[in-house]
Amino acid sequence: MLKKILTELKHHAPFTIFGALTGIALMFFCKNLPERTSYDMFYVFHPLHVLLSALVTASMYNIHKCGGLKSKCNIWALLVIGYVGAIGIATLSDSLIPYLGETLLNMPHRHMHIGFIEKWWLVNPLAIIGIAIAYFRPRTKFPHAGHVLLSTWASLFHILMAIGEKLTWISYAGVFVFLFIAVWVPCCVSDIVFPLLFVKESSHPHCPTCH
Repeated sequence: MLKKILTELKHHAPFTIFGALTGIALMFFCKNLPERTSYDMFYVFHPLHVLLSALVTASMYNIHKCGGLKSKCNIWALLVIGYVGAIGIATLSDSLIPYLGETLLNMPHRHMHIGFIEKWWLVNPLAIIGIAIAYFRPRTKFPHAGHVLLSTWASLFHILMAIGEKLTWISYAGVFVFLFIAVWVPCCVSDIVFPLLFVKESSHPHCPTCH
């Protein structure tokens, strides 16, 4: 399993770098946004991230545990694995790691936004919708790529809420590092590692995100 995790992290690093670069480009154009606008944008990208994360996490379990067949899939197991994997890791990726970056970079307006609590009526239903889609039509490859980008942008707008001052090149470099970390490990863990923990090793295919 450790070898598999390291392999997946290696394969996902280039795309995650690309995602972080799109975040830096977006940061350059959105650096003067009011804090409230950044807050609103966070609550566009974070719920969509949760939707796709729940879809991929639940799909991974459905495909590798149940063969993608509804008749073989325990809906309650799918619901718990999809929800915990999506909400837990999306919160870590979009809120907790960015907040850590804001703290270490000493940003003046830092505040942690926990989506499934702060806007429970928006984030939690989207997680359920993602799991429902995975139950009827499990898919991983395209949703996984989309959710990596959405996670990057959600993390970025969480950071933009905290900046409150003119940015320097050091700020851009620091944000890039935390965007990369916030997306690279959590997203691989959420979409690949976490659901496969509940599947026997013998049923793991070589390419878990190829469907």
